[in-house]
Amino acid sequence: MTRFDQLVDLVETYQNLAAENYARVRQLAEAVRSGLCDYIDAKDGICVRLVPPIGDFEPKDYGDNAFSVPPRGFRPLGPIAFGLAVRVTRGTDWIRLTMQCQKIGDTLVLDIQGGQSFTLTLPLNEDDSRRLFDYVYKHVLNWFQSQMDRYETGEYGTREIGFDFSHQTGTETSTS
Repeated sequence: MTRFDQLVDLVETYQNLAAENYARVRQLAEAVRSGLCDYIDAKDGICVRLVPPIGDFEPKDYGDNAFSVPPRGFRPLGPIAFGLAVRVTRGTDWIRLTMQCQKIGDTLVLDIQGGQSFTLTLPLNEDDSRRLFDYVYKHVLNWFQSQMDRYETGEYGTREIGFDFSHQTGTETSTS
């Protein structure tokens, strides 16, 4: 076996692990998206979407583009970020929370930008789901409350805990 053959074999194993990592993070992200939407219980349509973790976004299905690494091709083996858009009005106003996920041992650690970290297993169990959804919901509520408190004291205008806004023009669809 040549050195090149050794290199190619090692990189093939690396890519297999990167594919496994992507699949785990994608499974977790989809579970968080659907579970949080059910938890929030908006009767008038979809209230949570997976969106890119950075840059402009619209509240639509991004599929593979909602993640910081591609689903195919050469991928880095490391933490993967994704955005979670949450609808905050009865209309078309959304905020984005950025999350990063990494495998540590047999668990996944989900870090919420500007917030807490959660150690989770797949599939999500009921206790982990409840704790995570409670936290994310309160995290969003607290952001708005802190902005109102800052306004009332004259110290407003920053967005330091990781939310971005989107306002979609046109009509909102209620299909996923």
